[in-house]
Amino acid sequence: VQLQASGGGLVQAGGSLRLSCAASGRAFRSYSVGWFRQAPGKERVFVAYITVSGTTDYADSVKGRFTISRDNAKNRAYLQMNSLKPEDTAVYYCAAQSGVNYYTTTYGYWGQGTLVTVSS
Repeated sequence: VQLQASGGGLVQAGGSLRLSCAASGRAFRSYSVGWFRQAPGKERVFVAYITVSGTTDYADSVKGRFTISRDNAKNRAYLQMNSLKPEDTAVYYCAAQSGVNYYTTTYGYWGQGTLVTVSS
């Protein structure tokens, strides 16, 4: 599976962005999908995941503001980000695999990342 994240950009605090993760191959629908982010000089950290069955979970820092979803017919996953804060600034990565710890970076497939910058 090859993944490509897109949709990042520059937005003011309080604004919204929707990130997209496009996947190649029919196997995508059998994988869970995670979103992670990495701020400059920091580790890559968990943001959200969605399983094949649609179960989701979020990092505490984004709960109530971000929503993860997927469209298997389009081989895509999404991260809707609302009420953005300057501390959300990071490169966002999507990842896919099943049978892993969804909160860690042990996914087998990764997209290249898309930069989100939130200005104050």
